[in-house]
Amino acid sequence: MVEAVETMDGWCCLHDLRKVDWEKWKNASEKERTEALTQFHELLTEWDLVEGKKEGSHALYQAIGHKGDVLLMILRPTFAQVAEVETALNKTKLAEYLIQTHSYTSIVELAKYRPDNGVDPETLPETQARLKPILPKWEYICFYPMSRKREGDNNWYTLEKGARSKLLYEHSLTGRKYAGKVQQIITGSIGLDRFEWGVTLFAHDALQFKKIVYEMRFDEVTALYGEFEQFYIGHHLPKEQLEKFLHV
Repeated sequence: MVEAVETMDGWCCLHDLRKVDWEKWKNASEKERTEALTQFHELLTEWDLVEGKKEGSHALYQAIGHKGDVLLMILRPTFAQVAEVETALNKTKLAEYLIQTHSYTSIVELAKYRPDNGVDPETLPETQARLKPILPKWEYICFYPMSRKREGDNNWYTLEKGARSKLLYEHSLTGRKYAGKVQQIITGSIGLDRFEWGVTLFAHDALQFKKIVYEMRFDEVTALYGEFEQFYIGHHLPKEQLEKFLHV
């Protein structure tokens, strides 16, 4: 019987993509737009306080392309708290001008592929920091969901644990080449959303997304077992620039 891998699970995650109803926004009065911006700015300030206490994190980006205008990534200890954040956003006046086009639900995840050395890796401070990360506010974000194939001979879930571990280790060596250029957060979504994992990349240069994803396509684990759908790209949107972004 093929052995499943134990996972270490951290903060719950929501990726939330929305389009601005520009026509409705333009037709709003200056007073209404000002109120909407002020209220949303206050909400972001509340999130900053949560992040400052290391009780969650968030990232706000201007989405690039037709898939949306705003890309939010929210991390909280529980899904109940994620739901509270989403509801608070939906109750803002600005939400009246936003149309949700996509969302993705998952949990920050690390696999226990490491050999047993007598130390539970989940107890290590560096592991906890990765399971409960403060999101980097780097210039660009790239998010994409993915799964492992279950087709014929290319069935990830029929491989022995050792074989899977070897393939993932080789895959990680490619990622290490981009240390300092790309920061990666893996979230698990089996039983939570359509795909099995979510991959979120941060970089100061968006070209690094193309380079790392392309190079990783040649890793055996991706070439034989990777399945992908949409990619979502965004440019960092500090709250201080919201007024400029929404100015009409």
